[in-house]
Amino acid sequence: MGDGTRAVRAGLPEPHKYEPTLPGPVFAAHYHLPGEPTGPYTYGRDENPTWTHLERAIGELEAPGEPDGVETVVFASGMAAISAVLFSQLKAGDAVVLPSDGYQALPLLREQLEAYGIEVRTAPTGGDAQLAVLDGARLLWIETPSNPGLDVCDIRRLVAAAHDRGALVAVDNTLATPLGQRPLELGADFSVASDTKGMTGHGDILLGHVACRDARLAAPVRRWRKIAGAIPGPMEAWLAHRSLATLSLRVERQCANALVLAEALMRRDDVSGLRYPGLPGDPSHQVAAGQMWHYGSVVSFVLPDRGRAERFLEALRLVDDATSFGGVRSTAERRGRWGGDAVPEGFIRFSVGAEDAEDLVADVLRALDEAARPAE
Repeated sequence: MGDGTRAVRAGLPEPHKYEPTLPGPVFAAHYHLPGEPTGPYTYGRDENPTWTHLERAIGELEAPGEPDGVETVVFASGMAAISAVLFSQLKAGDAVVLPSDGYQALPLLREQLEAYGIEVRTAPTGGDAQLAVLDGARLLWIETPSNPGLDVCDIRRLVAAAHDRGALVAVDNTLATPLGQRPLELGADFSVASDTKGMTGHGDILLGHVACRDARLAAPVRRWRKIAGAIPGPMEAWLAHRSLATLSLRVERQCANALVLAEALMRRDDVSGLRYPGLPGDPSHQVAAGQMWHYGSVVSFVLPDRGRAERFLEALRLVDDATSFGGVRSTAERRGRWGGDAVPEGFIRFSVGAEDAEDLVADVLRALDEAARPAE
């Protein structure tokens, strides 16, 4: 089956006469439980039928053709999923390698890991630089494409090197989604994502997941969810499953739009530092083309200064000034306002939505022209 067919049908239960194709959310803290607790559902913090359908659906997308061989665990947010892998797999005395140019919350995780006696090493994503600090590590954490700089590393190469050294590999696949890149097929032990972004795509759900093939690795991740209580609400899980049906449509449209926008931005003299892995001239394109089918919906670029960037964002009409990415409605932000990323003051992270490409490009070019005029 193709990705579109798979996304539409992923995780659906066997059909029963007069029952809905996708059962509604199950709101239950406890279940009828006479005798010994041998069934699948005993208490609402441990399992929920709505999670089960969603976890199976995500497993079908992460590893097509072998969903039963994939353990998927859904979480209340992407950070809950990331934390579950790190804190369930590492202990005092271990070493972990993180990207130095990854998601803004990774430095907060570093502080907590070090407080627990775990050594944290960092290196940039580009050029597979994490290889240089891999020896003796227990876990390698990869984020590719990186957020917000959009550098790409060779997953196969890093996985092979890590496994040779006895290290596990987790890949943050948030930007690509399983329809753009499948880390488990590239050899990674864990595929992790914030499903708040492209997976659900409407900017109205906080969710995350961890997928892996090895049940022995998945068990402590699931146990961590139980201990931390980082569980998704049943309504959020149901809405996420519903949203997966349009994932292929959204990814194809948004990635196509992102390429059109990136090509338009290439022709602007007031735009520098343009990055999009789908551009043939992008520094990461060759590596990305070897492991990605779609290059994501995020484009990054730099305007001359903070003032120009803020005037540009204010002039946009079809694009909201908001954080996060992957939604059907385009958003953009001056990333430096948060203070956690090593980016210039005029750095723009642009999340491309599903609008008509012509309308979106026209709005962006008009806003750039307005921003270039001297402030009154």
